[in-house]
Amino acid sequence: MKTLSGLFDSRADATEAIDDLIERGIPRHDISVVSHAAAGWYDEDSKEEAGAETGAGIGALAGSAGGLLAGLGVLAIPGIGELVAAGWLLSTAAGAAAGAIIGGAAGGLVAWLMDHDIDEQDAHVFAEGLKRGGTLVTVRVLEPKAISAEAIFLKHRVDIAARRDDLNADGWVRFDDHVPADSAPETRLAADRRDG
Repeated sequence: MKTLSGLFDSRADATEAIDDLIERGIPRHDISVVSHAAAGWYDEDSKEEAGAETGAGIGALAGSAGGLLAGLGVLAIPGIGELVAAGWLLSTAAGAAAGAIIGGAAGGLVAWLMDHDIDEQDAHVFAEGLKRGGTLVTVRVLEPKAISAEAIFLKHRVDIAARRDDLNADGWVRFDDHVPADSAPETRLAADRRDG
């Protein structure tokens, strides 16, 4: 089994990639989504009151990928705010790694991403992308489907190397969960969100 991940600036791009993966025969249970709550993946009114204080509320997945899962977990991450997660990654977030993320352990989010086959350099860019409102889609695929899944990600996702270069040009070095998202240097992602 191979794990592939893509960062998406818009919910529409992430949803299109998920729909394409499902059309190519990737089982829904092998697809996961992690997104900044501001991206609108869940209905605020459907969060369970009891879970809201702990960051584990469950909502309904919105959009054309609605059949992906019955619900999502909401995690309150220091330095980022609320992240929503759905799929097999959510179950891993319920374990010990989530304690480090939610508890604010240094590098907790980056370490969690690295535990899911994302190399350290890219994990910092993914974490920064999530902090700035992006969406991470991760898929587990058998080798025969890996090429088509990679092609789908290439069609829709952010070019991580180019994003890293853009961030570095703005003075960014690495993800820092102690720097609030609203004080981070603006990137194309923030500009695109305002324009779109």
